[in-house]
Amino acid sequence: MAASHLLFPSPSRRVPGKRYLNIALRSLHLVGIAGLAGHFLYQLPMAQWFGFLLLGFGAGLAMVLIELYCDGVWLLQLRGQAILLKVLLLGLVIPWPGLLAPVFVLAILISGFFAHAPGHLRYYSLYHGRVVKALRDANGAIKDSGQL
Repeated sequence: MAASHLLFPSPSRRVPGKRYLNIALRSLHLVGIAGLAGHFLYQLPMAQWFGFLLLGFGAGLAMVLIELYCDGVWLLQLRGQAILLKVLLLGLVIPWPGLLAPVFVLAILISGFFAHAPGHLRYYSLYHGRVVKALRDANGAIKDSGQL
């Protein structure tokens, strides 16, 4: 099976109970991020925030893997690219720990914006210059889809 078929299946794969699974994972992710505030905003000792890091990262990674399993088009949409941007920004604190607080706040602002943005923005693809929902047609050929 070609890599493009793995990432862009036709039709998109389904995960039973995906909506409720995502709600549970997002809730756990929020608890983890709230606990990480101790590190990013107050530089608390690692013992006080490391468990929250594992929870936030684990739940976030699980949400990303579910999206990628269902359909890799998520990577081409602003909703997926916003997540990748947040991870990149958070990675900046490793060489520049002085950015802890501003990067944390910026990541939260990006999250809040895209969580509540309308579909025509969340599903917009910079690569295609328009809203894209799927990349495969019924015959398995990669194609652009229409507007939401």
